[in-house]
Amino acid sequence: MRDSDTIVIVGSGSTAFAAALRAKEHGVKSIMIEQSILGGTCINWGCIPSKTLIHCALFRHEAQLGERLGLGVHRDGVEYQILDGHKFAVVQRLREEKYLDVLQRLPELSLVKGKAVFTAPGTIQVGDQVIESDRILIATGGHPRVPKIPGLEKTPYLTSKSALLLKSLPESLTIVGGGVIALELGQMFLRLGVPVTILEHGSRVLPAVEAEPALALQKALENEGMQVVVGAAVCSTARDGDGVRVEVLVDGEPREFRSQQLLIAVGTAPATEGIGLEQAGVELDARGFIKVDREMRTTAPGVWAAGDVTGGMQIATVGAREGIAAVENMLQAGCHCALDYESLPMAIFTDPEVAMVGHGEESAKKAGFDVECQTIPASAIPKAHVTGSLDGAVKIVADRATDRILGVHLCLHRGADIINEAALAIRCRMTVAELADTLHVYPSMGEGLRLCAQAFKRDLSQLSCCAE
Repeated sequence: MRDSDTIVIVGSGSTAFAAALRAKEHGVKSIMIEQSILGGTCINWGCIPSKTLIHCALFRHEAQLGERLGLGVHRDGVEYQILDGHKFAVVQRLREEKYLDVLQRLPELSLVKGKAVFTAPGTIQVGDQVIESDRILIATGGHPRVPKIPGLEKTPYLTSKSALLLKSLPESLTIVGGGVIALELGQMFLRLGVPVTILEHGSRVLPAVEAEPALALQKALENEGMQVVVGAAVCSTARDGDGVRVEVLVDGEPREFRSQQLLIAVGTAPATEGIGLEQAGVELDARGFIKVDREMRTTAPGVWAAGDVTGGMQIATVGAREGIAAVENMLQAGCHCALDYESLPMAIFTDPEVAMVGHGEESAKKAGFDVECQTIPASAIPKAHVTGSLDGAVKIVADRATDRILGVHLCLHRGADIINEAALAIRCRMTVAELADTLHVYPSMGEGLRLCAQAFKRDLSQLSCCAE
């Protein structure tokens, strides 16, 4: 069947639902095709289950801190089955409220269960059903990337998905990777009592993040008891009795790391395999992600793509906004809707949290700006002393010629909340001087933004707590 008045959406995650809801606002129906669980990665085995467990692990960590401060907190073992049940309940409730219930309240949206396979441009087959449309959105997301490591095919290992489905805690854990997922899950398991070793190929964790917040987080994790090994080139893996063994070259020297379980956390691969993109005329980049222009169009007429499958900012909120932009461009000739990625914030839910928005120092220089930067340690913020959250840093990247804020990068307790103000500042094209002149609550961690802005012109060591 061909329905020129209906949008076909492949996938059912946050990107897909945002697109369907926007189509409804335009009075256009949607067909959504999903072969797995409704809701995609974020709700089922990504953001929601991981952040639920991360938050629960924080309770245990803070109880331990309280005991050291003389609060007499009694520490018992972790009853992981109860914790896992709580995680499942949160996931199930949000899946029902935000996806299943929304689907039932949207008569304009039809769900087709099964695997979508393009058989020709504008034609998709789902089992015995053939669906044709001039407006198709691919929002299939991604899955954990598994690198080719000698011996891995014979070694039991976890991915970010299976690690969140465990029914008991590992006795010890080695993690290959030092990026977002590796550090979030690594600290979570560490705080639940699991010895954790991080093996990062680069010279520091979070190689894609500005050095100052990344190194501040690395120090905080090491101070908490995590073993972080950088310059680690994984040579092979093997089963080792009831556990695993990882052979590594660390700065050229051979080393072995043994643990009860192994987690591979080296990023996300696009979910494009086996869906017939070559028949649709959709081109992929060298990494396998779908090529799109600024308006989310693919190389195939009538086909758009959005979210993780395009390899951009792999964040649920960004994917949702991309899905909306795609629909606007489908339905409004000459819309030319595109995202302003420079004002889109993101966060890494470690503790302290790493968050960023806008240009980094090097990307600002490449964009042609005369760059000026300031960085302050978390210890410069009075509230950090109140909470004991002294690990961290705040960095502001600015244009020397105009004083405009180009980027903010931080590693702070509750940094994911604080970065929203920075995103607004960049979107409103605020200057460093304007941020420095904006009163903030004292004492608060958010005050770190103002202090960092003040540091462009003033010596913070010469200021009292509330000095103007």
